[in-house]
Amino acid sequence: MNYSGLDLTRVSNSRKRKRASIPLRETILAALFLTVASSHGVEPCRIEVVDSVSGWPVPMIELRTLHNVRFVTDNAGVIAEDLPELMGRPTWFDILGDGYEVKKDGFGYAGFRFTPEPGGRQRIEVECTAIARCLGRVTGGGLFGESQKLGQMADWSESGVFGSDSIQNAEYRGKLFWVWGDTTLPGYPLGIFGCSGATSALRPLTTLEPPVQLRLDYFRKENGEPRGVCDMAGSGPTWASGTVSLPDAQGRERLVTGYGKFDADKGGIYRYGLAVWDDASNCFQSLRIVWEKSALHNQPPVMYDGHAVKWTDATGTAWVYLGDPFPTMRCPATFEAWQNPKNWEALRPQKTLRAAGTGEKVQPQSGMIAWNSWRKRWVTVFVQGGGAPAFLGEVWYAEADVPTGPWGGAVKILSHRNYSFYNPALHPDFSQPDSPVLIFEGTHSDTFANQPPRTPRYDYNQVLYRLDLDDPRLIPAH
Repeated sequence: MNYSGLDLTRVSNSRKRKRASIPLRETILAALFLTVASSHGVEPCRIEVVDSVSGWPVPMIELRTLHNVRFVTDNAGVIAEDLPELMGRPTWFDILGDGYEVKKDGFGYAGFRFTPEPGGRQRIEVECTAIARCLGRVTGGGLFGESQKLGQMADWSESGVFGSDSIQNAEYRGKLFWVWGDTTLPGYPLGIFGCSGATSALRPLTTLEPPVQLRLDYFRKENGEPRGVCDMAGSGPTWASGTVSLPDAQGRERLVTGYGKFDADKGGIYRYGLAVWDDASNCFQSLRIVWEKSALHNQPPVMYDGHAVKWTDATGTAWVYLGDPFPTMRCPATFEAWQNPKNWEALRPQKTLRAAGTGEKVQPQSGMIAWNSWRKRWVTVFVQGGGAPAFLGEVWYAEADVPTGPWGGAVKILSHRNYSFYNPALHPDFSQPDSPVLIFEGTHSDTFANQPPRTPRYDYNQVLYRLDLDDPRLIPAH
């Protein structure tokens, strides 16, 4: 991930709450529940949060009590509320969710009040205010953790991964290949810094509606713990980039990637290299170093960096374009051409776009492009650099006739109040060619935000969204 030019300064925020008096009857009832809880435990109350229009479950909605206990819906839009002090007592929950809201009351509070009961059920409707709709997490622990507390989703298995940074995808040998950056494991603060990896079906979702169940087959150690698949020599983490499958001269399929070595003490990325997947070891092996930082070579030349996209032009020439989001280079789409930097052709990407309707300048920070069969145009989803209200959490959509642009009017499809959502990646093949549905994901993280409370389970993980390209609000981008 490119962190250049980002202001990491954080300012703490706080808020105060006034406590309301509690009637004597409720105090006695609560005490009774506390007595039961201490001896037998409390059966959770099921809370389900759904979209007020579609009825779909909504993941990543937070319910916060007046004594600052936080609950967050899982991929099924479910919370297992099990606090003994709330049972049998009318309870107010603030409701928070980027892209979703409930109407504020006369005092300006946005929430919901009800009385939780052991074994009870409560349904809460929220309104989707964004164009993109949340489908749920792809990575991390407890994707259905709240549902499982209630005895549901018993067949869902945990991956052993708690956090995953930015994704690279490629089709390889009939499967979809996944490579993530730095990866958090439950056993120790230092996890995997040589890229975790997994495979899945080429079209891994059986439905494009929540709750999504994207099953990943991780590469693991003998003890079953997820392991690195791109751990290259040198200090600091290894970050993969431009992962793609290319044919060699004999017609064999070769999975390749670029990689960078990062070390803050060395001023950031100090080495770029190329690597090839080895089917025997199920790891990437370094092929060659293409740039090493030195006093004479302080800045890299045109570099194989970003998301790889294949395209065959009008002359029948197959290319690989690299960009984040817009292409900065291309090379012929063969294994032999890819490994020789002399075949890399530098491109000049569009620096800014204009917001549809307002004409505001929008500067892309990170993202991806893809050909869309339904629109019959190139599409992009990207995060704005220095956006508002979130510095690195404002997500936009735009279109172009060719992969190099020019890109037309940009439409904001997702906003965050105070959270980051960076390095979005498109999944154009998750839906059928005649479908207007476009799926994308990105890293949900408190990094670069103004010290928000970290979202339990979701922070530093990949969150999946759905964008319906037939939504009339996207017309200005057409």
